[in-house]
Amino acid sequence: MKHLVLFALIALISTNIGLANKNNDGDEKTTSVESYIHQTYQHIDFGNRPINYDLFNKAMKGYLELKADGKLSSEKEIISIVDFTLSSTIKRLWIIDLKSQKVIFNTLVSHGKNTGEKYAENFSNTPSSLQSSVGFYVTGGMYQGKHGLSMFLDGQEKGFNDKARERYIVMHGANYVSEDYVKKHGRLGRSWGCPAVPMGIHNDIIKTIANKTCLFLFYPEKKYLISSKLINTQPELEFALGNK
Repeated sequence: MKHLVLFALIALISTNIGLANKNNDGDEKTTSVESYIHQTYQHIDFGNRPINYDLFNKAMKGYLELKADGKLSSEKEIISIVDFTLSSTIKRLWIIDLKSQKVIFNTLVSHGKNTGEKYAENFSNTPSSLQSSVGFYVTGGMYQGKHGLSMFLDGQEKGFNDKARERYIVMHGANYVSEDYVKKHGRLGRSWGCPAVPMGIHNDIIKTIANKTCLFLFYPEKKYLISSKLINTQPELEFALGNK
């Protein structure tokens, strides 16, 4: 049943971006999830800062699985991706509207104090570790905290980020996430494990992605690459576009 939902979802989105191909007899060709992801990537307007394709591919596989499982909003077709292989001085958070095929935000984002200095290197799911946690999250509701408007995060991967609520890993704004801070210190400031974003745009970011959209924090940690069920998902790769 889940795969039928997945096929219908992909077929519907693919129709929106004109991916249904016809052969000479007018029959719809079958395509694969890999092909769908590749064509989606090609249609997105990344401006002059495209995200790494391999990362996008992993993110989309997890997104589609979460969507098929009914864990994501039926109203928002948004995926947020953080590339923790990049320096904290680089805009390494992409927030993409898959429906409009546009990058809504591309901005700075922090990692945890004990995850690294300029670069993220060490990750943990352990309370009080002050480290970031890799993997897929579903965004929760908004609330007012000590950093102003903030947003709960629910980790979807057991052993990697499922203690996010217990650790109070949330998204919030922070003054130490700014170009000025980078100029002064040569890196961003660091959080206690939260993916903090710049003040001034944090309200817009949080309001855009709150309430059941997909957030993927990625680092090629060996154990994660091997064990994550979401990036290693193997749905049926062939489906007929347009089948309902």
